[in-house]
Amino acid sequence: MLRVLLAIVLAAGITLGLFFLMQALIASGDKTLSEPPQGRVLDFVRVKQEQEAQQKDRKPRKPPPPAEPPPDMAPPQMDAPSPDGDAGGLDFAADVGNDISLDGGLALESGDGEYLPIVKVSPVYPRRALQRGIQGYVIVEFTVNEIGAVVNPVVVEAEPQGIFEQAAMDAAKKFKYKPRVVNGEPTSVAGVQNRISFVIDG
Repeated sequence: MLRVLLAIVLAAGITLGLFFLMQALIASGDKTLSEPPQGRVLDFVRVKQEQEAQQKDRKPRKPPPPAEPPPDMAPPQMDAPSPDGDAGGLDFAADVGNDISLDGGLALESGDGEYLPIVKVSPVYPRRALQRGIQGYVIVEFTVNEIGAVVNPVVVEAEPQGIFEQAAMDAAKKFKYKPRVVNGEPTSVAGVQNRISFVIDG
């Protein structure tokens, strides 16, 4: 009986203690929700300083003047084309002489209406003759027609024979002339001769 009584008193004390504890918690909770927290909150805002844009002058600089003027460039040396291949690195000169008409004197005279040479093409020096150092000349005879072209070229004389004839005739076919004019009409001139010399320089 004593134990039961003691248990009832102990349970009542615990119940009252819990009741007062709950009342204290409720009271403290209301105070926490109603009152704002004490203290200050600092808000930092970083302000960027205004910077002035710097404009740079990007004009191209003038290059400094050269200390010495550039050397003069030597003119390129053009090698004459050869149908047989390379000429062997030797220098040569093919001289195209003056025209002589068998029926009217020199063609280079400034007579009124006389034919005159306009274009004369140098012949191609034969490769074999150039490599062997052979020199010579060819006299070619032809007709200058009404339009100033060369027709019917033939070899009159060649020294040495059998070497330079074809090259001389090929060059003569490319000659151009101002035709002879008689009574206002262009006429052909036959028997015009031209001496073509083949000479190796140096």
